[in-house]
Amino acid sequence: MKTFLLSSPTSGAPPRPEPEGPVEVPSLVVAAVLAVGASIYVGTQYGTKFAVLLVLGLGLGIALFHSRFGFTSAWRQFIAVGNGTGLRAHSLLLGTAATLIALIAASEFTLFDAQIQLNAGSIGLPLFVGAVLFGIGMQLGGACASGTLFAVGAGQATIVLTLGGFIAGSVFYTWAYPVFTGWPEVPGVLLSDHIGWFGSWAVTIGALLLIVLLTRAVQARRTPPPVAPPPTAHGVARIVRGSWPLLTGAVVLGVLAAAVFLVSGGIWGVTFAFALWGAKLLQLAGVDVQSWEFWQQAKNAQALDASIFTNSTSLTNIGIIVGAAVAASAAGAWTFRAEIPWKTALAAVLGGILMGIGARLAGGCNIGAYLGGISTGSLHGWLWGAAALGGTWIGVKLRPLFGLGNPKPSDSVC
Repeated sequence: MKTFLLSSPTSGAPPRPEPEGPVEVPSLVVAAVLAVGASIYVGTQYGTKFAVLLVLGLGLGIALFHSRFGFTSAWRQFIAVGNGTGLRAHSLLLGTAATLIALIAASEFTLFDAQIQLNAGSIGLPLFVGAVLFGIGMQLGGACASGTLFAVGAGQATIVLTLGGFIAGSVFYTWAYPVFTGWPEVPGVLLSDHIGWFGSWAVTIGALLLIVLLTRAVQARRTPPPVAPPPTAHGVARIVRGSWPLLTGAVVLGVLAAAVFLVSGGIWGVTFAFALWGAKLLQLAGVDVQSWEFWQQAKNAQALDASIFTNSTSLTNIGIIVGAAVAASAAGAWTFRAEIPWKTALAAVLGGILMGIGARLAGGCNIGAYLGGISTGSLHGWLWGAAALGGTWIGVKLRPLFGLGNPKPSDSVC
């Protein structure tokens, strides 16, 4: 399996990974106290279900950081030089989540009496425009939705700006919601409604295998540079200090995504929380966001009135940030550098804004639409991925304008 998914010709062997630095005890202690304290607080104040979702978020953050599992870099490497290693890891993640979610949905077994909520995303102009904007934004911002969270947890100052732009773009969408409604679209397609859960799973796995074969063929033709390995510990220490093999991260993330589904009845999502956080911040500043059309919709109004600690997306997001801080500190990689070139800072904010608008337009991001859609057999997930890949191509072309580099065929690593 490992050979099939990862091996394909490259221009050279990847260099040996550097050893990790020493454990950063102060940041590790702070992150660990936050993780434990937040879990206890949420459990005692809001119930076990919400505490479990927070803990699952912690696990997601640890897995994302230790495996350095990226969507932004994987798509950039494929577009720029044809290295499909990351996309093949995506296929394993998607296949793992799809298999487990199909079993849960077919059996109708959930925890905490969660009601299974599966909705096929609509297909039309909002989906395609939103996904393209998101693809551009993540190349300028330097991270996707999940990547933004774990990079912020790891202390990457530039991505803090991306997160700020992400929240701002999400809030702008909710304010301008009437402008974005009424665009042409048709109802989505959920494969399980037509061919059952086994048929849906079989089609999904077959399509993922085709992607693996296609990326191997592209990589064999272009012979790109290998992917640079992150610093790592060795032996048993690698489990708690990283870095994990990419495929290990894919499987762990797929299992955790299914666990979120098992506990909440819905898919793992990220970006709705950014709109919610922004709205609550504006409320604190005295802005009447309740009068906005977006927040007058019943489900959105309920989320706005409730605590963020009862919102599953907010809980997993918070968990990812804190979990990544724990993992980065254990790996000796937590860092915060305040000096950021102005072009990089501009790209980060602009990229975040585009992702915020794009995710809300498309009804999700690389997690909610791409991972969530494909793993539940919704056609819109595949179409989102194709459109976002097109946006990635545009974003890769725009990166040099902001002083951001792209992999080149002549590089030793990408």
